[in-house]
Amino acid sequence: MVQIKNIIVIGLSIFLLSTSLYNKSVAQGKRIGEIELNDFVEKYAEEHRFNGTILIQKGGKEMYHQSFGLAERAYNTPMTNESVYPICSITKTFTAVLILQLVEQGKIVLSEKLHTYLPQYAEDAAHKVSVHELLNHTSGIANPDTIRAENFMKYGLGFYQHPYSLKDMVYRFSSRPLIHEPGDVFSYSNGDYLILGLILENIYQKPYENIVYERILQPLGMTNSGMLSHYKLIKGLTSSYFKQKDGDSLIPNIPIYMGNFYSAGGMYSTTSDLLKFDNALFGLKLIEEETLDKLLSPGLDDYGYSVWIKDTKGENRKYKRMERYGQIAGANAVWFHFLEEDVTIIILSNTNCTDLGDFALKIAKSVF
Repeated sequence: MVQIKNIIVIGLSIFLLSTSLYNKSVAQGKRIGEIELNDFVEKYAEEHRFNGTILIQKGGKEMYHQSFGLAERAYNTPMTNESVYPICSITKTFTAVLILQLVEQGKIVLSEKLHTYLPQYAEDAAHKVSVHELLNHTSGIANPDTIRAENFMKYGLGFYQHPYSLKDMVYRFSSRPLIHEPGDVFSYSNGDYLILGLILENIYQKPYENIVYERILQPLGMTNSGMLSHYKLIKGLTSSYFKQKDGDSLIPNIPIYMGNFYSAGGMYSTTSDLLKFDNALFGLKLIEEETLDKLLSPGLDDYGYSVWIKDTKGENRKYKRMERYGQIAGANAVWFHFLEEDVTIIILSNTNCTDLGDFALKIAKSVF
């Protein structure tokens, strides 16, 4: 009997020891993985002059959040994880979500033409272009950024160097004859999303800034996000710096009215706030699953509604991802969401020194 008890005790001890060793090895493996990720990010950031903030979430848990470089070079102010950045064309996804919310409410029909919602729009596009074609950049309306407006200047930013209302941006610079038939060609254009912003204002009868605050920012607790303006002080907003093609040094961003980008690129945010938006969008807190599927359905150029949908090869499989980029001179942003792996990578920067898309893809490989 004593012998049996001894055998049981020895067996139990071996089991507990092996369990402890297994748990320890798993924990060590996790730490090693984190160290490898840290080492990779720091090395890439140094080699590619990265200046900004990186946030990585996997399986609903934040696994990395670090900042590099300076928020304000004149005062040597360091970047922090709470630093605020212009997010440029990531704004387009907010606009797309606001439009799709109205689709769910029956106030907008995706196949309906532009004149239904903007009766004052005078060009032939009014009766040919649908809301769907505005959302996926196949409207055929000329991109206002390429039009030589009356105050066109050295850097080709013309009307962005003078403050205009959203109506002016649409009717003066985005109301042009079609350059191709709607639906035939993918042609990325800020004008499409300025028009969508004005449609939102017409339906809600309030400024876009109020709409995005009431429908998205306030409900999600995105307290460090909003619309850029030269007429208000935004706490923690980083200064952007631009490296010209023929030079190596950084200069302060080109003087433009960032507010003129409105619903196409006029927002600011933080990595933490954008993660709230990501979690709410993919958690179906903003739009329904069927509607999200529409947003993520790739058309021409693998573009859905405001985002690209692409695959990248892993070791033994493909990882389907949503990509959204934003850049205005030195302000630079990337938001990736890997749909099969539930991984989100958000990188915000205040320079154009680093290829953020390449950075995000390489981070993803190290995470997977």
